[in-house]
Amino acid sequence: MKFPDPAEYIPSVPHKWVKHVAQVGLTAKGIVYCLLGILALVTALELGRDTREISRKEVFLFIEELFLGRALLLIVAVGLACYCVWRLLQALTDTEGKGADIKGLIYRARYGASGAFYGILTFVAAKLAVSSGSDSEGIRQSFIAEVLQKPLGQWLVLFGAALIGLGGVYFIYEGISERYRKKIKEAGLGHKAEETMIKTGKIGYVSRGTVWGIFSYLLLRATLNAKSGGAESAFHFLESAAHGAYLLGAVALGLICYSLFVFIEARFRYSSR
Repeated sequence: MKFPDPAEYIPSVPHKWVKHVAQVGLTAKGIVYCLLGILALVTALELGRDTREISRKEVFLFIEELFLGRALLLIVAVGLACYCVWRLLQALTDTEGKGADIKGLIYRARYGASGAFYGILTFVAAKLAVSSGSDSEGIRQSFIAEVLQKPLGQWLVLFGAALIGLGGVYFIYEGISERYRKKIKEAGLGHKAEETMIKTGKIGYVSRGTVWGIFSYLLLRATLNAKSGGAESAFHFLESAAHGAYLLGAVALGLICYSLFVFIEARFRYSSR
């Protein structure tokens, strides 16, 4: 069954623009995941980083503390904005050719949800880039804690936890099944490069799915305890488990592998078209 296609009512975007926006956005996404993995790895090696401080927001705060950190943070924010725009283009203009049947619309809805999620990250990064030092501390206040205090807030967080949990399952399935193999084959890489990227993607997707799954569990617990958590709580959860430092180190390396996969995807995305 075919449904009305939003792409029919939206002006087409030149392929060259879509390619450049995708590459910039994917590069920014890779940077965020790479830094997130590095900070988690530092914690696993007990080099003085408190596990509870690690999250995507803390990645942005880490960048802010570097030399010319605010400028770098603004660049990352622009890159994430490009990623957000690319995902929305995928959803609205069907740049991937998924169609307007039920299966195609599910794919496109997922692209749109991803765009909305990274839109929030873009807002956080941009706000930190233009805020003063004292304001940066205020931005640490948990978004989830605020939502829980709203009418129907617990139901919204429960819904978000369910979506994140499903996302985690999907990423693990994506990694184990190697469904991304076709996309790699289309990039026209050499055999050795293809196999390296496939292995890197498997480790990265499973690690990303693991973190998302733990985060989903922590969100469910937050709705019951009126407490909030994030990726930092997921890392703390791992570290406090049996052999936690090893588990955290494995997930950290997996996130770094995922970032490498994203960097390679940024280089070769749409290269065969």
